[in-house]
Amino acid sequence: AMEKSYMSMFLLLIAISCALAKDAGKKDTKETTAKPKLPQTLSRGWGDQLIWTQTYEEALFRAKHSNKPLMVIHHLDDCPHSQALKKVFAEHKDIQKLAEKFILLNLVYETTDKNLSPDGQYVPRILFIDPSLTVRADITGRYSNRLYAYEPSDISLLYSNMQKALKLLKTEL
Repeated sequence: AMEKSYMSMFLLLIAISCALAKDAGKKDTKETTAKPKLPQTLSRGWGDQLIWTQTYEEALFRAKHSNKPLMVIHHLDDCPHSQALKKVFAEHKDIQKLAEKFILLNLVYETTDKNLSPDGQYVPRILFIDPSLTVRADITGRYSNRLYAYEPSDISLLYSNMQKALKLLKTEL
């Protein structure tokens, strides 16, 4: 009889913890649906308050029709270099402010567009595309073997390259 009551106590505890776990799960989904979910997922941590495009095609369309330059960030979630750059990028107030003037896209996969890998497919790499849909191969980082790579220590160079992309927009188009 003692064993039976232990067993039913045990089963009762399991039932209660399952019910509580389900309730906890429900609470989470309510909170995430309450705040806008789209920018969160598309930013992938590069700046949650910024507006990110979902696909390269959408980004090109928006760049062309808004007359804003496009900034494409190639990165991988499990790459320590990408993670380090993302952290510095997301925390840099001036970059986040300036980024509002761009159509933004961050990709965790390669596109079939060879123009987006002019010197190879490495991450992280950042390319700028003007509204005439020309990849600005002339806006580069500091590494001759990976022209579009930026390290966290290059954040001020990235900032000035973003300014350069906006300046070219005014002088050339």
